[in-house]
Amino acid sequence: MSDRILNNICGRLSLRPPQRESLEALKTAIDSTVVENVLSELLNHNHDVSSLLEILKSPFPKLEDFEREFPSMCFALATGVGKTRLMGAFISYLHTVHGVNNFFVLAPNLTIYDKLIGDFTPNSPKYVFKGIAEFAAYPPEIITGDNYEERGGTLGMLSNVTVN
Repeated sequence: MSDRILNNICGRLSLRPPQRESLEALKTAIDSTVVENVLSELLNHNHDVSSLLEILKSPFPKLEDFEREFPSMCFALATGVGKTRLMGAFISYLHTVHGVNNFFVLAPNLTIYDKLIGDFTPNSPKYVFKGIAEFAAYPPEIITGDNYEERGGTLGMLSNVTVN
């Protein structure tokens, strides 16, 4: 089923080959860490980072270390390939297939921060969830530093998915 959803997301968001490869890598990482048909250890808060690293080295031979106390993977794409659209694809996939509802997006500067807010806002020309049926009626709630006080108390009321 997750293959069908992955293909649907790739088609709906018109992902380019490097974006699709990154989404497939995310799926592979999650699927590789499923133990006895239980929630992926990668998505589980109570995981053993060293055992996850060993499991993921098989499908990702270049992976040497997470460099953190938590699983951390990098998806490197060239400038202009569409990293923001890929974020939208990751959020769509993680929510639709694995029920993840809360996401944190970190911007390196205010210019990109403002662009991301626009791209995650419904009806904007570059809206990252355009065509994703699960977000048509209830798009993800965008919580920013500017609206946190106002909207933070209503988390989960307007939409069950939030992007902070």
